[in-house]
Amino acid sequence: MKTEKESQNDPLVDGDPGGEQLPQPEVADIELVKVLQALGDPVRLWLLKVYADGDQYSCRPGALGLDHLHKSTVSHHMRILRESGVTSTRVVGRNRYVRLRREDLNARFPGLLDALIESLPY
Repeated sequence: MKTEKESQNDPLVDGDPGGEQLPQPEVADIELVKVLQALGDPVRLWLLKVYADGDQYSCRPGALGLDHLHKSTVSHHMRILRESGVTSTRVVGRNRYVRLRREDLNARFPGLLDALIESLPY
């Protein structure tokens, strides 16, 4: 098992394009209502803040600051974010790596992400 530091230096986490991309909406198909619904939950807002730095993250609850949640609950929140178009998920073996679709969301809804992230209390 990797430590937090090892996970941070993992080349897959740092942007290696290997692995399979899970299904997600095309940029033109991202709907504002679905994005806002996905971000209407405090846990998913927390994940938005975590992903805002542009890095990829593993799905381990501890790596995301969500130790208090069960792994299946975190997976549920990640699925909602991916299906709404907020994040993309890459599968490499048994691991999943998630990244905010900042460029896609900025192209579709200019300024929305920055406004949301700046308004978060944490």
